[in-house]
Amino acid sequence: MKTHLLFPLLLLFLTGFLAADTISPNEAKLKKDKLPKIKKENSVLLLKKSNFDRALKETEYLLVKFYVSLSQSSQNFSEEFAEAARQLKKEAPRIQFGKIDVTHQPDLRKEFNIQAFPTVKLFVNGSREDPIDCKGVRQASAFITWVKRRTGPSTVLINSTAQAEALIKADDLAVIGFFRELHNDSVEVFYEMARDVPEMPFGMTASEDVCADYSIQKNTLVVFKKGKPVHNEVLEDGRQNKLGLTRLIKTFTLDLVTEYNIEILFVLVDTNEGRNGRIFEYFRIRDIDVPAVRILNLTSDAKYKMPADEVTVENLREFCQSYLNGKAKVHLSSEEIPEDWDKMPIKVLVGKNFNSIVFNKSRTVFVMFYAPWSHDCRKLLPIWDKLGEQYNSREDVIIAKIDVTANDILSVGLARYPFFTLFPAGSDYQEVAYAGDYTLEAFSEFLEERSKTKAEPGEKDPLGGIKEDHSQKETVITEKEL
Repeated sequence: MKTHLLFPLLLLFLTGFLAADTISPNEAKLKKDKLPKIKKENSVLLLKKSNFDRALKETEYLLVKFYVSLSQSSQNFSEEFAEAARQLKKEAPRIQFGKIDVTHQPDLRKEFNIQAFPTVKLFVNGSREDPIDCKGVRQASAFITWVKRRTGPSTVLINSTAQAEALIKADDLAVIGFFRELHNDSVEVFYEMARDVPEMPFGMTASEDVCADYSIQKNTLVVFKKGKPVHNEVLEDGRQNKLGLTRLIKTFTLDLVTEYNIEILFVLVDTNEGRNGRIFEYFRIRDIDVPAVRILNLTSDAKYKMPADEVTVENLREFCQSYLNGKAKVHLSSEEIPEDWDKMPIKVLVGKNFNSIVFNKSRTVFVMFYAPWSHDCRKLLPIWDKLGEQYNSREDVIIAKIDVTANDILSVGLARYPFFTLFPAGSDYQEVAYAGDYTLEAFSEFLEERSKTKAEPGEKDPLGGIKEDHSQKETVITEKEL
């Protein structure tokens, strides 16, 4: 009996689903027409959680700006975004622009992991899975170029030298790919790269005559600046890296930032040049950080990091202007504080805990400033460990070390590694640069002597350090040549 009672119920559900699926086209159209249109503001759809799915289903390409209404950067961004939407409205109706104020839509912010504002993503064919990030684009013309290259051909096909010349003269910068044939891995990489660099026109050709006119014999990418070739990059199948080529091309946009050349000296540092390793170490830049932009004040030695991830002309202008206006913040690199930083005889200092430990006047702190790559530093670390063990039971003394290649310390000027400084206890004691022998006995003797010796503000240390006068806000310690 139970089976007979259940069967009609299951059949009823199936019938219900079948009925829903057999709505006539006219009925479906009437149902859709009854839905209110999604509101627009300056040609941009006003999106929220309740209408986002519908917008995706009704739009082939949806470029969405996630923003915070009170953010100044979002407000400045809006005009260019709206202008791009207005220009594409009639030209490309299959492309729609939308915006979401994440202040009022926390679920959408969480779903798409929006961390910075504004953030722009392209949704394709109604899917909310893996939208394409639109990074570094800030101007209406660049938005239009970027979205066109994502929804259609990313480069212009060149069949004659006249076409090539027209492309080259159309803008200050242009890129042309010269290929033997248009079906290989190098061409695919070129296509992908062109999609990510909307700041300049891209063209490609497999014409023997065009290649001959430009004396090109191999698959080659050529960058033209003001009508003249400035860089040739031979492309070999299977050996191209889209990210590497994109970075290469974008470096040429740096030359377009000319209005600040009087006040700021622009320097390009090649990551592939081994001799530049010390420069990257000085600025705390890793391979994964490249491309990166820093400003160095040669007077104060203060470093400033460009907040935007993408190296574009607009981002560079904003960064330079922010620095010149005094609004840029000094960038101090620091490792995270290790959980066991104080568990061993040698305490591990980083930028984030340095001041609180060494300028705590209740204890004397003896610090080794070292570089992991330095042979001299590695040779001295075992001796320093023994010093830590010797004073481990002393409550009034801390033996510490800090990796100066990973942590910026404004209060200490470094000339070479290793470098040792004593920070004595007491409110009127001043730090002293160590200039003695690198032996356990010498370190211990210095520590005992200096931790008991009272220093006068501004007094020159007979051992070679310059002691700080606390009437000054900043502490600057120089070292005697070791």
